[in-house]
Amino acid sequence: MPIDSKQPYDDGNIFAKILKGDLPCKKVMENEHVLAFHDINPLAPVHVLVIPKGPYVSWDDFSETASDVEIAALTRAVGEVAKMVGADAQGYRVLSNVGKRAGQEVPHLHIHIFGGQPLGPMLAR
Repeated sequence: MPIDSKQPYDDGNIFAKILKGDLPCKKVMENEHVLAFHDINPLAPVHVLVIPKGPYVSWDDFSETASDVEIAALTRAVGEVAKMVGADAQGYRVLSNVGKRAGQEVPHLHIHIFGGQPLGPMLAR
């Protein structure tokens, strides 16, 4: 179910469980501030999620309350992960849904990296 980007953080969400080690993931990279892993329901040949380890609901929450170090780490990780999975060779899309109307389903900030095929237009008209 889509969520409201202003809601309080739910530490029972699926990404929080992955971060706690309660659920497995197919890890691409991890550092002190970020975890990246393959999406369990990929929408493209390359579909990786990059998440901050802190309890941030959305991009709005993260940009308002994360430290400069966390913001830099997440931004750098997106580029590093794209290279690690080979998405940078043919082009890739970065997407983060924020809030109910945008289709955010998990109340933990996550950035999708899509690649490995032509992706078409951003939105249908």
